[in-house]
Order: sequence, then structure tokens, then C-alpha cells
Amino acid sequence: MEMETLPNGNSATATVTDAAAASATMTAPPSKLNQLAEFLKLEHQFLRVPFEHYKKTIRANHRIVEKEMSVVISGVADVAGGDLSRDVAVQHLNSLVFRLQGLKRKLEEGSRTEHLQAQRCRARLDHLESADAENLSEWSNTRLKRILVDYMLRMSYYDTAMKLAESSNIKEFVDIDVFLEAKKVIDALQNKEVAPALAWCAENKSRLKKSKSKFEFQLRLQEFIELVRAENNMRAITYARKYLAPWGATHLKELQRVMATLAFKSSTECATYKVLFEPRQWDYLVDQFKQEFCRLYGMTLEPLLNIYLQAGLSALKTPFCYEDDCSKEDPLSQESFRKLALPLPFSKQHHSKLVCYITKELMDTENPPLVLPNGYVYSTKALEEMAKKNNGKITCPRTGSVFNYSEVIKAYIS
Repeated sequence: MEMETLPNGNSATATVTDAAAASATMTAPPSKLNQLAEFLKLEHQFLRVPFEHYKKTIRANHRIVEKEMSVVISGVADVAGGDLSRDVAVQHLNSLVFRLQGLKRKLEEGSRTEHLQAQRCRARLDHLESADAENLSEWSNTRLKRILVDYMLRMSYYDTAMKLAESSNIKEFVDIDVFLEAKKVIDALQNKEVAPALAWCAENKSRLKKSKSKFEFQLRLQEFIELVRAENNMRAITYARKYLAPWGATHLKELQRVMATLAFKSSTECATYKVLFEPRQWDYLVDQFKQEFCRLYGMTLEPLLNIYLQAGLSALKTPFCYEDDCSKEDPLSQESFRKLALPLPFSKQHHSKLVCYITKELMDTENPPLVLPNGYVYSTKALEEMAKKNNGKITCPRTGSVFNYSEVIKAYIS
């Protein structure tokens, strides 16, 4: 007997606005409206990422203005209060004017960038508001392509992601530029360079501090380890005093452990310190950066594709899926899906339906199940057709056993 469970309709949710759901037409079928509402609950990342990128650009432009204006005001004060000759004062003021002109160009460029990012936020809002029951199929297709591009970007398939986005005309709906920004840091870490990652930490210092991130500390530790590996101990000590000592109040134990490598060195066989010199430490830094990057932009830590697949698999997962005679039509009959669903709980099912192994049709009171002498169950329609074609003989498709149609017993569904 093959059982195929009915999902409850549960899905992963995220705390996002579902204002676009209000734009759905009231004449649409309730089932489609409900489906649309569930879709919109999962669009948190779709709106959050461009908004965070927009805010980051505004903050960067603000910092540039503050820095440049501080220098200009200080320069004017020096000219006004200093005992300078007329020519020197004019030359000094001219240099400040050139600096202000440079600031103007930077602000014009920054303004264009802000405008483009604001347009992207608006395009995404419009896309969500355009969703209704009539164009649900087309809208869902676009959504699927967005999810695939997100997966490709996270897996570092940048060229493929860009080609799919361009061919599908969804460049405004995906975050290629954001991931390309992360790519520079990831490539550098894979090449055992920490400078771009440290620059990224400095650029986002306030937000990383607010989230109590220790990523910068881990980068500093790795840089110290590389100095010890190169047996440049004096430089390592100087580096530790300047960059690691400020972290002592909050990360003393880790700091003490790393400082001990000065005595053990990179050739040590002591497991506690040997692990610090292993190449996998760089892989750990890459993974940690990806997590910090996702948190910064409000992204899910897992690819959206995995989340959606797990949401669907959690509704389909039952103990029967892991039996040897699980139907090949069940997604969980495939090893890759079983692996993805492994940490998920079994689905809570209130109702089940019986599906015939032969015809794949529902077995109910109109097409009741019949039990063969070997215990396998098939639909009345399937066995009657088989008996007609084989002079009353029935062959069990699973075991190959042959029976007379008169031997089957009717099963009753309670």
C-alpha cells in the first residue's frame, strides 16, 4: 500500500510587511489569496537588502562630508587666525576651494548612487504591490528565478547568476552588486590576505560593534599567527600590543592561547596550538565573514532555495518516506532530498489519502482498495483492468506473484 500524505500548508515565515497583499483583488478565489499572502510573508530579504545598501551609501556620503568640511573649516580658521602673508593665505584658500570642488564631485557621484538605490527599493515595492491572483503564475515564476539567482550568488556562481538575471530582466530584483562587494573580501581571504576584510570591518565598525561581532578580532588573531609562522616574533609582539591588547578585556582566554604560539611555534605537535596554524583557519574566516555579511544586510544565513525546499519537504516528510518501497515519485525517495530533510521533524498530519501504486489514482469509496493474498493493496480499477486482460489473473507488480481475481479481499477505509 502506498500512502501519500496531505501537507498542512505550513511554511517558513519571516517578519515582513504584507502590505502588497491588500492590493489583491477581492473577487479572486480565497485559496489564491491565501497563497499570495503566504508568499508575501517570505519577502523580508527582498526588501531589506536594498534598503540596507541604501542606508550604507547615505552613511558613507555623510562621513565624507563630515571629514572634508572639518578639514576646510579648520583650514579657514588657520588662515583667519594665523600671521600669513597675502599670497600664502590666497594659496591656502585656493587649495581649500579645490578640496570643496572635489567634495562636490564626490557628492554628485554619491547622489547618483543613492538615486539608483532608491529606484531599486521602489521597483521592488512596486513588484510586490503588482502581485495579485490573476498574475500569480507569472509572479511566482519571477520569484523562482530570484531564488535561483540568490542561490548561485551564495555558491559563487557569479557569471551564471548575472546571465540568468539579464536574460530574465530581473536585475533590479536581485542583489548581484551586494554579493560582488562580498566577493572581493572572500577572494582575499582565500588568498590568505586580511587587509580587505579589515577594511570592511572598519567601514561597518559601528554596526558590527552593536551586534557584538568578533570577526575583526579573529582577523587580527590570524594576522598575528601568520607573523609567528614567519618566525617574525618581535614584529608579532609589537602587532599584539597595538591590535590585540584592546581586546583583552573581553577575549582574554583566546588572546592568551594565541600568544602562547610564540613559545610553541608553527612546528608544534601540541594539538591545542597546532590547530591554529592549520590552513582550515582561513576557511573558517571565510564562513564567518559570510555569516557577518548576511546579518549586516538582513539576509538569511541559508540560501533561500534551501529554506523553501526544506519548508516543502517538512510538509512531505513521514516515516514512510524512508522505507525501501517508497514511491519514486516522492521527492524524499532521492538521497539529496533526504539529506536536506534529515534535520527536519516529521510532518504533523491530520488526514491521509491512499494512492494506487499502479494507476496513481486516489482510492476511495468510488474506487475502493483491494488486498492481495500477499498483503499488498491496489485499487479496484487497476486490478479489474488487469484481470480482464489476463483471464482473471492478477500479477503483483512489486513481488511478481500471480493470483486469481477471486482471491482478493476488499479493504474498508474507516
